[in-house]
Amino acid sequence: MITLHTPITKLRPFKESDINDLNEYCMQDGVGEMAGWRHHNSLNESIKTLKSNISNPNIFAIEYTRESKVIGYITVNNDSENNRNDTKELSFALNRNYQNQGIMREVIFVVLEYLFSSDIEYIYACCFQENLQSKSLIEKCGFEFEKQGSYYSNSLDKTFTTFEYIYTKHAWDKKR
Repeated sequence: MITLHTPITKLRPFKESDINDLNEYCMQDGVGEMAGWRHHNSLNESIKTLKSNISNPNIFAIEYTRESKVIGYITVNNDSENNRNDTKELSFALNRNYQNQGIMREVIFVVLEYLFSSDIEYIYACCFQENLQSKSLIEKCGFEFEKQGSYYSNSLDKTFTTFEYIYTKHAWDKKR
């Protein structure tokens, strides 16, 4: 897996020493719920998640370089609807203490740059209708609203109404 850099973060694979940082943001009420998973209630839950993250080549730990601390993640998933090779989907979560500082916007831009410099033509980002912070972030990054959808979360046993956004390579190239 590659490593990507922004001026203040490093996107890299998770490692075992990230457990305390991951546990910190996974236990924050609302962080997981806005990403479709129940926040953690124990270190054991975080250990299980960390092991899964370490073995997943599509997930980047977001390390805040000033503090050498993992403050969240961004995942680059394959196309879940049409299984297209030229399409990816982003998902992300960030420690509450680092939100609203422009960090995730920088992270998304470096991931977009990386993906659009390869053979990727379409990148999707979705958020729950009630997740106004993610909705605003996705729109500020330049994604265009495509449609309303739904997502069922097993861990929350709830169906969410979603907003689905798309960014095309053509639109990216025009803005650059």
